Amino acid sequence: MEDFLARRARRAIDRVGRRRTGTGRSGIIQVDAGGQEVLERTACRISDDRVELRLSVGLPAAGRTVLGDVAEDLLTAALPEIARYALWLDRTALQEAERFIAVVEDAEALREQLPRAGLVAFIGRGAILPRRSGVSQEPLTDGVVPFEPPPSLEVELATPHSGRLRGMGIPEGVTLIVGGGFHGKSTLLEALARGVYNHIPGDGRERVVTRADAVVIRAEDGRRVVGVDLSPFIRDLPLGRSTTCFTSEDASGSTSQASNILEALEAGARVLLMDEDTCATNFMIRDHLMRELVPAEAEPIVPFIDRVRQLHREAGVSTILVMGGAGDYLHVADTVIWMHAYHPRDVTARAHELARQHGNGVFAPPNPWPGVVQRVPIPESIDPRRRERTRIKAHGTEEVTFGYESIDLRHVEQLVDPSQVRAIGLALAYAVEHDIIDGKRALSAILDLVDEIVDREGLDILSPYRGHPGDLARPRRYELAAALNRLRSLEVRQVRLAP
Repeated sequence: MEDFLARRARRAIDRVGRRRTGTGRSGIIQVDAGGQEVLERTACRISDDRVELRLSVGLPAAGRTVLGDVAEDLLTAALPEIARYALWLDRTALQEAERFIAVVEDAEALREQLPRAGLVAFIGRGAILPRRSGVSQEPLTDGVVPFEPPPSLEVELATPHSGRLRGMGIPEGVTLIVGGGFHGKSTLLEALARGVYNHIPGDGRERVVTRADAVVIRAEDGRRVVGVDLSPFIRDLPLGRSTTCFTSEDASGSTSQASNILEALEAGARVLLMDEDTCATNFMIRDHLMRELVPAEAEPIVPFIDRVRQLHREAGVSTILVMGGAGDYLHVADTVIWMHAYHPRDVTARAHELARQHGNGVFAPPNPWPGVVQRVPIPESIDPRRRERTRIKAHGTEEVTFGYESIDLRHVEQLVDPSQVRAIGLALAYAVEHDIIDGKRALSAILDLVDEIVDREGLDILSPYRGHPGDLARPRRYELAAALNRLRSLEVRQVRLAP
């Protein structure tokens, strides 16, 4: 309901007009109402005795001169009109609110059922997956193909408001999404990546839900990596360099992707989403000819194809992978979905038959899955201050200024709102200032405690202010961990638990 009211407030602001008068930001009224995703926000708060709507208002001025008459109109006419429209709901608005809440509660119910049903994702029949453009998350309206599940993967899940819904269920395990170029493979994966969030009515993806512990993985050349045990994927490097506590200021494609996987697992991820277009080829696969030419003892990289089934079998980690060019993955896939002209087809049986016919499909891990080594962040390496003042500023979803450092978040793909980035910066500062990051707790325990505090106290607890500004949206623990891992001043120590 809070999200709904914030969106009504934005509509109300559009109705009264953005009264830009004077210089700078004079007369501008704003509310942080978000985009297509429904996120926990601080823009609106509902308690037992009141509704609090938090707006930002640029008080009118021309240079150093206060425009008193304009300010009077703004405060006594415009703001009350916005409040009346946003908070006093007539019958039509109440029906709209009920539909909004029903859509969100249905999505939550679908997501909660996924583990019990042995699924990692659900795409409802009739869903609209394509977006309007590369810079818009609004649904495509022209020539769109509604999603139709293949019969063999069709499942039925219950919802509190819409009864039993049918759609395609993606099972746990290793799932390949294959098909020709421009047939909808990446579009499906992108919808699944955003399916960790609920969506507003009319988005087209209201009934596309993914387990909350799903994380997009990609190569990320040039990122910093600190103290990660890469040995499950990258064994000792030339000249005797160990990878059991790997640090690099400029990681390669393969080492960055291996690090991204292990860091996500450290944070608690249990579903990995990958697109071959953004993966490092030498990390993903090594075909039989290359294996014959370069013996295993001369190759430090254990390709992901050798570990992917083991990850599910021994660690309970599922993988959904878009793959259009590496047929070797047919040998290790549990489910294969062929996207053809935006229509999904279950071709698992045919894929397994081809894999048997062509052989050369022994992709075995070199050893049991060793697990993920936990790391303890050193608090002295995480400083949000610049000249003794806390300095945190979000730059869209791509970067956050943190003290003297800039954290590059361009490739953290499941950040969907700048207000999440702002909250990430404040959460890191809060964790240091309140001894949550104390040099003793492992990263996973830090994330648990931050989640627990925000669940109990609300997102406002992260802000140095009380009540205003209402410009925070809740990030997931995985993106919070990703930001900390990309802080270039970060130092850690490893914690190796006894088996």
